[in-house]
Amino acid sequence: MGTVVSFTVYPDGGRGPEIDEALRAACGRLHHADALFSTWDPSTPLSRLRRGALPAGSCPPEFADVAELCARARDRSGGWFDPWALPGGYDPTGLVKGWAVEGALAVLIDAGLTTAMVNGGGDIATSGHPPSLHAWRIGIRHPWNQEALACIVEVDGAIATSGAYERGLHLIDPHRGTPAVRAASASVTGPSLALADAYATALAVGGDEAFDRIDGLDGYDAYLIRPDGTERWSPGIHVVS
Repeated sequence: MGTVVSFTVYPDGGRGPEIDEALRAACGRLHHADALFSTWDPSTPLSRLRRGALPAGSCPPEFADVAELCARARDRSGGWFDPWALPGGYDPTGLVKGWAVEGALAVLIDAGLTTAMVNGGGDIATSGHPPSLHAWRIGIRHPWNQEALACIVEVDGAIATSGAYERGLHLIDPHRGTPAVRAASASVTGPSLALADAYATALAVGGDEAFDRIDGLDGYDAYLIRPDGTERWSPGIHVVS
């Protein structure tokens, strides 16, 4: 994924070797996702699919799961997230990072680490909550000051953030096929990090228009910082003062 990933776990009675093994397995899940879906490596199935060197019917089984999630995100976002409408062919990477991080968390949960957080470059999946807190507290980076936070939100599930402040104007408006960003920072919380990742991409590209679609989705909430610095957030966004 080309992304720095960090893990926070509470042992829940587990021993050191068991935790280390679970973390290695979770890292393995992330490496496997990268080996399938990286667009930088020309040998991955996704790269081969995009250039017509691999028939869609010959793709690994994970591709069907990701495509189903992408279709759901496209339909529910009003097309503001649409990996089939991007230059160069089908590109689900706006959802895959969240999908991969969510899969890594599932590995930890299956290993008995039921209180854990996996952070993949600001896309965060959580389970349980830290001792003495009723939810995880996640800081959202200020879009114009990398040393500051725009806010701290309480998260029970997942949160994804998208914008152009780190990688420049790399997001594509799927309605026009051209680079576009209508948000300085766009964050979405919800039960699935894969879908939250896609919806955050949609929110960054579509701004207020996409916000109206995402705000109406059951279980998902949005936090938008517009290019002029004004903000908008769903009632379900819990900001810690």
